[in-house]
Amino acid sequence: MTEGKGASAQVMRSMHPEIQTIRIGYLPLADCASLVMASKLGLDEKYGIKIELSREMSWAGVRDKLNNGELDAAHVLYGLVYGVQMGIGGQQRDMAVLMNLNHSGQAVTLSAALAREGAHDGPTLARYMRGAARPFAFAHTFPTGNHAMLLQYWLAAHGIDPLRDARVMTVPPSQMVAALRAGQMDGFCAGEPWGYKAIVDGVGVTAASSGAIWPDHPGKVLGTSAAFARQYPNSCRALIAAVLEAGRWIDASDTNRLAMAATLAEPAYLNTPQEMLAPRILGHYQDGLGKTWDETHGLKFYAEGAVNFPCLSDGMWFMTQHRRWGLLRDEPDYLAVARQVNRIDLYRQAADMTATPLPASSMRSSTLCDGVVWDGSAPEAYAASFAIGHFF
Repeated sequence: MTEGKGASAQVMRSMHPEIQTIRIGYLPLADCASLVMASKLGLDEKYGIKIELSREMSWAGVRDKLNNGELDAAHVLYGLVYGVQMGIGGQQRDMAVLMNLNHSGQAVTLSAALAREGAHDGPTLARYMRGAARPFAFAHTFPTGNHAMLLQYWLAAHGIDPLRDARVMTVPPSQMVAALRAGQMDGFCAGEPWGYKAIVDGVGVTAASSGAIWPDHPGKVLGTSAAFARQYPNSCRALIAAVLEAGRWIDASDTNRLAMAATLAEPAYLNTPQEMLAPRILGHYQDGLGKTWDETHGLKFYAEGAVNFPCLSDGMWFMTQHRRWGLLRDEPDYLAVARQVNRIDLYRQAADMTATPLPASSMRSSTLCDGVVWDGSAPEAYAASFAIGHFF
């Protein structure tokens, strides 16, 4: 009996977090919610760690602080992590995706001036641009990031070559609405609350929710360096478990979602009125032109674990788009890179700790807005299959 207790204690010690305080960066966006609530609800302490949140101003700043060790982990763009891994979104460094934090919850916004001219969605924008003699500019939040890839995919799906028919530029999310108001761009793709704020301020309209571009697409991830995950696997496992529980709490009810929105609204986090956050957190959308709808593929944080599993095919998709747009000059080994970056081993262990269901496969299948199916099975062919692309 004593021997058994000793062995059990040894196992517990071997699972104990190597470090207790984990410095985590985030941008003030609605999809950082599960990290904030993991801290606010004390779920981090339940697993023997303490989340120390750091509000950042730009994705480039998050990248740099992950690289120099100022941050241990971050709420970060999926595509940014893969860009750094491949040496195209900054200096190459081996990275790790611990889990997916959310699905959907972004939007493509067009200027109200364009909408007044009749360009308010993909087809009408394409027609307007064909007949106009002036240049066009659209903004995303980071060159290899989710918003850049979703924006360019959406434009190309409507026959607009984003690199030839327009100029794409990088703007921090918090500056999007001001830049749109100033006429510095014709539209942007970013996370909330900026799409909704453009409508409230009367300077933009929602042309497409990101869920309409790719239903239940991967969003921000909990990212870190491969070195950190290798050195502190128990701390990473505990962190994943805490955030899984927070996501489950958020998705449990609209009451919890509203409580989460109230927390995010606080000066310490987004410093944004709750009424600016709540509608789209609850899935209630309007386009600024009188149309309202409940978004089927809106912002989700758990969905019985379907949100959070770091699917290999999700990471591979970003590499196919980096290849499509000429960011990756050589064909990567898509599956091998995804297996290296996405730490499914740590995720599975944390899922077991939290009774989170696991999918049957590490791949998933999706049909995007152009009707093309992505399932990760033939990434090279998929990347080369688009009529609009920029291979070198």
